[in-house]
Amino acid sequence: MGFGEILNGFALAFIPVHLFACLTGCLIGTVVGVLPGLGPTAAMALMLPFSINYGPTAGLIMLTGVWYGAMYGGSTTSILVNIPGEAASVVTCLDGYQMARKGRAGAALALVAVGSWIAGTLGLLLLQAFAPPLGLAALRFGPPEYLSLMVFSFVILSALIGESQAKGILMLSLGLFLGIVGIDPILGIPRFTFGPTILLQGFNLIAVAVGLFGVAEIIQVIVAPEALQEVKRVRLRELLPNAEEVRRSIKPTLRGSILGFFTGLIPGLAPAVATFFSYSLEKRLSPHPDLFGTGMVEGVVAPEAANNGAVVGALVPLLALGIPFSATAAVLLAGLRMHNVEAGPMLFREAPEIFWGFVAAMYLGNLMLLILNLPLIGVFAPIARVRPQLLMPIVSILCLVGTYSIRFSTFDIWVMIGAGIFGFYCRRQGFPVAPLVIGMVLGPMTENNLRLTMQMFEGDFLQMVHHPLALLFLASAILFQVFMGRRTRISTPRRRQ
Repeated sequence: MGFGEILNGFALAFIPVHLFACLTGCLIGTVVGVLPGLGPTAAMALMLPFSINYGPTAGLIMLTGVWYGAMYGGSTTSILVNIPGEAASVVTCLDGYQMARKGRAGAALALVAVGSWIAGTLGLLLLQAFAPPLGLAALRFGPPEYLSLMVFSFVILSALIGESQAKGILMLSLGLFLGIVGIDPILGIPRFTFGPTILLQGFNLIAVAVGLFGVAEIIQVIVAPEALQEVKRVRLRELLPNAEEVRRSIKPTLRGSILGFFTGLIPGLAPAVATFFSYSLEKRLSPHPDLFGTGMVEGVVAPEAANNGAVVGALVPLLALGIPFSATAAVLLAGLRMHNVEAGPMLFREAPEIFWGFVAAMYLGNLMLLILNLPLIGVFAPIARVRPQLLMPIVSILCLVGTYSIRFSTFDIWVMIGAGIFGFYCRRQGFPVAPLVIGMVLGPMTENNLRLTMQMFEGDFLQMVHHPLALLFLASAILFQVFMGRRTRISTPRRRQ
């Protein structure tokens, strides 16, 4: 993969429909990030039906623009209102709002925007370096290697998503079950349909995702509406940081960018976790750790850089291996499949123009977001004052229209509503919903590779010893589980001495 591929990608990215898709995705993502509560997963799920008309490249660009824009926009309310626009911006509240109280809101927003642009650019350079070689190496993977890799992913996901490992495993298992409801792909017979023919087509992933993340949020607002807070006004001339703030931001931005990217490569470690890692690292390296939480610029720029770096890092296993490590990546994978494009090793051989056009468009989108989040901050900030009672009816209509337009099925509407009620209950009880969505995506893939492996080995799994890479993944899964078990026993306080 050389310089010619990226040039062809830029030629593809400058096609008007791709530029429009990129700008649309970035705008919608920024607004979603500014609005507290409505996260990028629900927004991307709602945009899926609209992306179908633009083709696979434009659709992928638009959806990733929404995801990426939400990472940018989430910092706005964290700094100005002390309310995180989405989960990955929680850490930004700690020092960002304190900078705003000191009259440095404009400087904080400017440094975050530039830091996010740097993180995105570095992440895309690393994506170019890692994804194509990994995809070509994965061409050598057979069913045993894919099966063991998915087992390894499941072990990490169940341990790291959510506060309780048992709850994470339960939700992941439920997602695996829902993903295989319908027609058996090999035998062609119904399974787990319990009679109704409507279940022969299975559960629609998008209907479930919109319900879990969109409808559940609507119910949450109805039950416990949040009081609006005053949004601090920021003038354009206040966006210029001083020389000392710029100097202190350079190293934390670079460290956060690299740390965030490699955190995104690990299953289960969402951008929110990357921000906590980055914040903790800067606090440990700082000569004044006791001042964190009082308006330290390092505590603002580093987590936001890690946030954006993790988004790009998560695209490497998605595009190179076809395996999503987060609910948002799962929705993105569903979008590719709707366009009959299969992410994974064959993407670089059969449709390299999609990958390189996407990479080039994200360079442009990263620049668009920098422009949007600097001079137009005065336009986006007041969006945070929109009352949820006015916003949620609009979101409800979008949920209904977006879900129905995928398969034109009223059954999907009922699935969406049921998933929303279930998602609201899970929030109240502390059950993570992201593993359910990931399980629905990985369930059919795991099943197919399991059955193909059984056919290859003729039922004798001892033949796995002839596949060293598969054994490596399985051994890593066992070691990780042992490590987590030991850590849990150590951290559990003794009830009686």
